[in-house]
Amino acid sequence: MIKLILLEVAIVTATIYHAVPEQTDSTPFVTASNKIINEYNPQGHRWIAVSRDLEELGFVFGVKVCVEGAEEFNGIWEVQDRMNKRWHRRIDFLVNEEIKGGKWNNVKIYIENE
Repeated sequence: MIKLILLEVAIVTATIYHAVPEQTDSTPFVTASNKIINEYNPQGHRWIAVSRDLEELGFVFGVKVCVEGAEEFNGIWEVQDRMNKRWHRRIDFLVNEEIKGGKWNNVKIYIENE
């Protein structure tokens, strides 16, 4: 029997980011959770950064999150990074640099329980 329990659902704005100093910090290939990003295929990790207010709802490092409403980025992602404190109700998809833009409003995220 498969049991799915939804701990928290949030409606957020979703955007993309690249592992570059202009969008991160001086260590672009190290996430806030100290994971090392594959510089040749960052998107292969399927990691997201979350705004700090979402951490209070359980969206913390290592949690798997189901994303709905972000087109090709729908599906399961793992929280491994944290956004600047100026952002609220927002997630960022870590993507490869050839992907140049993306913003989705009213994206539904929830914690995936295995």
